[in-house]
Amino acid sequence: MSLNSDIPPLSPAQDGEPAEYKERTGFSKFATDYVASPIAVFALVLCIIIVLAAVFAPFVTPQDPYDLMNLDLMDSRLEPGEIGMTGMTHWLGTDGQGRDLFSAIIYGLRISLGVGVVAGIIALTVGTTVGLTAAFFGGRVDTLIMRLVEFQLSFPAILIALIMLAVLGQGIDKIIIALVAVQWAYFARTIRSAALAERRREYIDAVHCLGLSNRRIMFGHLMPNCIAPLIVVATVQVANAIALEATLSFLGLGMPVTQPSLGLLIANGFDYVLSGRYWISTYPGVALLITIVSINLVGDRIRDVLNPRLET
Repeated sequence: MSLNSDIPPLSPAQDGEPAEYKERTGFSKFATDYVASPIAVFALVLCIIIVLAAVFAPFVTPQDPYDLMNLDLMDSRLEPGEIGMTGMTHWLGTDGQGRDLFSAIIYGLRISLGVGVVAGIIALTVGTTVGLTAAFFGGRVDTLIMRLVEFQLSFPAILIALIMLAVLGQGIDKIIIALVAVQWAYFARTIRSAALAERRREYIDAVHCLGLSNRRIMFGHLMPNCIAPLIVVATVQVANAIALEATLSFLGLGMPVTQPSLGLLIANGFDYVLSGRYWISTYPGVALLITIVSINLVGDRIRDVLNPRLET
């Protein structure tokens, strides 16, 4: 009989790490660490509610604010809680065109979120490709690309967007193009920094020895290990895109008057603030603030979870 036959095997909790820690890997560990912050969980719930309300806007709003045939100027500038000519109760009041403000805010969120997400995805694709190319090839290619990135980042984002929209004109596609032109450099700089560190690791040398193509190495092996910082930057840039789109619409360079986003709704009520009709600008402004803050809080928590060293 072996001398060690009576010694029971070590349990997962006895060999150096708690069992529950070993079982939490990948998404499970990420989710557990994320929900440790009640504020981040509340922000995530707010984001989900906002997204669902925007996606299902026709089903949760009593009026289509973009259908001019359903608008009645006799219902313009009604106070919150007043009943309109059609018998509808406008819980948040109406704007100067007779739009139900609650409906206009939900539809405005639809535009703002759509523009922010689409612009973010396109900018992520362009910036990732450019940043990976710079980090992978290095030398003159890296120098040329990064000088271009630094040149763009030296200008204020609002200035670049204003110039582009002044040239391209109004429209949701024009806004997306302007936002992509503003944001791609942030993604390129972020993934280049991460890729430079990953490029020196042994697995990159190993796949080089296997004779794989540069494109397969870049997007199949290098990029997956640089995803974490990109997720954080993408979350923040979506919030920035929503804020920038609202700013452009407030200045009259965003969406047309017939399809107002949150920024244009705020601009439409700006002239009525001093006359006491505060709700026309205030409620869209509060909705915009809640949206941006909640997305930023989610992004900050994701950053802390993916890089615990940043936590204080």
